Amino acid sequence: MRFALGIFAALMTTPAVASDCFQFVQGPDNNRAIPASLSWKTLQAAPHSLAKSIDFSLSGREVGIRFIAHSTYLIETDEGLQILTDWSGHFSHKIDELPDVITMNHAHETHWTPSPDPGIEHALKGWGTGGKPAEHYLELGVSLIRNVPTDIRSYGGEPFGNSIFIFEHGGLCIGHLGHLHHEPTEEQYAAIGRLDVVMAAVDGGMTLDIEAMMRVLKRLRARVVLPMHAFDSYTLRRFLTGMKEEYEITYDTDNDIVISAKSLPDVPTVIVPKGL
Repeated sequence: MRFALGIFAALMTTPAVASDCFQFVQGPDNNRAIPASLSWKTLQAAPHSLAKSIDFSLSGREVGIRFIAHSTYLIETDEGLQILTDWSGHFSHKIDELPDVITMNHAHETHWTPSPDPGIEHALKGWGTGGKPAEHYLELGVSLIRNVPTDIRSYGGEPFGNSIFIFEHGGLCIGHLGHLHHEPTEEQYAAIGRLDVVMAAVDGGMTLDIEAMMRVLKRLRARVVLPMHAFDSYTLRRFLTGMKEEYEITYDTDNDIVISAKSLPDVPTVIVPKGL
């Protein structure tokens, strides 16, 4: 585990695993070519349990993504690295083995746990302490996990109480917005960089309102949007209605998708996970 002294300090150095996503915003000299989009792959048959024994049928530079519940997604790389987002332990009945990494945000108890299972090697807190932001730049094999701190509303506001976690693997940039309470600043957008896949809360009240969340997503311009944190069908419909002019709307019937930098959809797409 290697932690940087600061977000920009970490990204401007030359670590073993460089950030493809952040380099995209540094200027034309650092922009990389994005391969032409191929077909979107959806896993057709997989057991609806979570374990290291799950076979996403991943090949080189692919990532498997599964919606678990609430704001928890499983991300698995072709190297076998498993990550659970916004993990609280509330959905332990859905897992058979522990992941390698969990990320947490503490706006509400359903997004974090004070006592992560000691068998989880990397438990990443999204909130800062002592008025300082959390700073993560974790290199695991050829994968990189980093964060961009944001504020949360709590008794008048809590600076650095949330983190946008960004997972990079095989040239693919995946962002989880966490319990986002405000639109990112220009500096935060710059630190996020490019996102190919983004997981966004669409509750419309406990986090950003629907209109603000849509502005954020359209600014990020990720090719794939994965909604989460929806509490009723009305708010979800409002979100989908507002996105459909610029995004294709599809419904994932299997809750398992496999994607790579080469297989991003040609048209920006919102994929609604089963069970949301």
